[in-house]
Amino acid sequence: MDLEDTLLMMPGPVPVAPRVLRAMSKPMINHRSPEFAGIYTDCREILSNVFQTKNDIFLLSGSGTAGMEAAVGSLAGSEDKVIAIENGKFGERFKDIAALYSEVVPVVFDWGLPIDLEVVKEKLEEGAKAITLVHNETSAGILNPAAEIGKLAKKHDALFIMDGVTSLGGDDVKVDEWGIDIAVVGSQKCLAAPPGLSIVSVSEKAFEAMKGVTKKPYYNDLLAYKKSGDKPRPETPYTPAIPLFYALQEALHIVKEEGMEARIKRHRTLSEAVRAAVAELNIEMFPQLNEYSHYSNTVSAMKAPAGIDGEDIKSDMKKRGVIIAGGQERLKGKIFRIGSMGNVTARDVLSTIQQLEIVLNKRGYIDSLGAGTEAAARVIDRA
Repeated sequence: MDLEDTLLMMPGPVPVAPRVLRAMSKPMINHRSPEFAGIYTDCREILSNVFQTKNDIFLLSGSGTAGMEAAVGSLAGSEDKVIAIENGKFGERFKDIAALYSEVVPVVFDWGLPIDLEVVKEKLEEGAKAITLVHNETSAGILNPAAEIGKLAKKHDALFIMDGVTSLGGDDVKVDEWGIDIAVVGSQKCLAAPPGLSIVSVSEKAFEAMKGVTKKPYYNDLLAYKKSGDKPRPETPYTPAIPLFYALQEALHIVKEEGMEARIKRHRTLSEAVRAAVAELNIEMFPQLNEYSHYSNTVSAMKAPAGIDGEDIKSDMKKRGVIIAGGQERLKGKIFRIGSMGNVTARDVLSTIQQLEIVLNKRGYIDSLGAGTEAAARVIDRA
């Protein structure tokens, strides 16, 4: 399989623009230099618009999981309670990370089920220093109610930590308006940069709460990032992955050129196109929704059709040059997932649906080709 001819349609990493790849070939520079400070400052300024925040923003060398650990580890000590909401793999991960540093109060729902806000409210009434939420749970293709969780957290004086790894940069995320004290995003998702960086925004209230924590991460200590970031010439506390900063800066320039409003609309349109296509093919979406939960706008999770293993669909698509995702852990074989994040285009989505139809036809699930592609095209044409 020629990787350069492969269409990457999974929920990250996503395809990276050639100009972003070229940026990584620039010469190394001193990470304590004015040149690096300029790159860092430029990235932070653009990201403030992406996050819709006036809070401090920091760039960490490490994937989104590093950002998650920085958030919880910097904020909560062993004597603190952290409510961890789980309705998918990454909610589970947040819960497990928090358990390393604090007393975790789990609020667990079956993967793909909507969050019951009444249950969350009851736990908050018992008292907690913080609450964690995965905004866009890609393992199940569900968009969780961040604004509503933010209101509950504020009412009960709990800090709100949100994993926006697969929503920030591709969907509407209002960090300040929703009262998010710490928000995390990964470089390889909607921002369409290579993997290896996480970006974290931190409120003043969160910084104050960190000062009393005695046992916290060394490398991912957010107070250390603030100390370095507040210097007249901003820098990171430790040696950064300089080529990835070059790449992120270029990727963020692409985001800025497109504009966040247009970028969000594109993500929503293309995910709607995928949903329209699979509905036409009689394939059921996986997540269950309520009035506060929605289908993800950056990845679509579908139930594998009766008699077909989701892993076989994934394998068949790979043979046809399209990389999609299967289910994780308990969902393996039961679902398959198609990403629509980053700089994905209408042509990418239509090509993916065309290949999916061929796979389903060969598996005997559909008798003819074209209906799914036409349904997706109609959505795209209306946008």
